[in-house]
Formats: sequence, C-alpha cells, structure tokens
Amino acid sequence: MSLHEAPAEVQLAVDLIELLELNQVAPELALKALAMVTADYKRKLDASKDEE
Repeated sequence: MSLHEAPAEVQLAVDLIELLELNQVAPELALKALAMVTADYKRKLDASKDEE
C-alpha cells in the first residue's frame, strides 16, 4: 500500500512527523507539544458532541 492509498490519519501522521523532523524538533519537546494538541482536539471534539 502506498502512502497515497493510506487512510487520512496515516497520511497526516506522516506529514506531522516529517514537519517535526525537518525542523529538528527534539523528541521530548515534540511529545509535550503533541500532548497539548491532543488535549485541545479532545476538548473540541467534546464541545462538538455537546452541540448535537
């Protein structure tokens, strides 16, 4: 399976990894930032469910 045939979340993950690596982001910093992003998107998801 090529990347173009992979699910959207896999494509996005590969893009994010490439972005972090190209910018030489330290793994610990990347994980801390991704934890913040995860928390933010969980809040957004919860808020959208409350609106239904």
